[in-house]
Amino acid sequence: MARVLETAEFYTQPGTLYVGGLPIVRLTSEQMCQVMVHDTARARTGLLKRPRVITSANGNTIAMYHSQSAFRALIDQMDVINADGMPLVVASRLFCTHPLPERLATTDFILDASRTAARSDLRFYFLGARPGVAARAADHLRAQFPGLQVVGTRHGYFEHGELAGICAEVRESGADVLWLGLGCGLQEAIALECRDQLPGLGWIHTCGGLFDYYGAGVSRAPVWMRKAALEWAYRGAREPLRLGWRYLTTNPSAFWHLATKTHD
Repeated sequence: MARVLETAEFYTQPGTLYVGGLPIVRLTSEQMCQVMVHDTARARTGLLKRPRVITSANGNTIAMYHSQSAFRALIDQMDVINADGMPLVVASRLFCTHPLPERLATTDFILDASRTAARSDLRFYFLGARPGVAARAADHLRAQFPGLQVVGTRHGYFEHGELAGICAEVRESGADVLWLGLGCGLQEAIALECRDQLPGLGWIHTCGGLFDYYGAGVSRAPVWMRKAALEWAYRGAREPLRLGWRYLTTNPSAFWHLATKTHD
């Protein structure tokens, strides 16, 4: 792995881009892994007082950001936003001098992050999805990356009054990174509410439906569709009732904002 740069160096090489109106960090997956290691080391020594909140943006995120003020307020408080959707990368190539180097889909990044964590003695906690799904995702990733420590899992069905107890469980587990998959909007709100209760963690990384891909058998689009920025079409076709209407209503807005609000 390359030298672990100071975190600030990453965010100024050459800085963030505005893609669809959102500040998207211009980092590769390898660089993000280095930031994870660096932030975790600082959190363990007390130099990082509270975890950074990391989230990802796609077309739906962009549409919600510009149409829902409450969601926009949450996103504006994120420490790092990366490009989960390929349309963001394409837009940056069309409108920016220094485009995004690659897509940082959370479903792919978890693999690089797990490989790095296994090598660097980092500990993960998985919170979200239906009962049993996060635990199966942890088993899958442990088998793929020997040495990976997933020190706790919990499903995402809980009452707000249980949050303090859940945070205590995460702290006591010794986790370095909390992967939080509660769905768009809720997970960002929970991450921001809990961050001050989780000293010692380097990251809270929101991850949407990530655990379903590795613990519930949900399939991804073929590689060619991902590269062609068509993964949304695959998902919409597979789940027309849940996702089809969402994409029909949010895609036009997302494409408009990508075309008019993307710049260096």
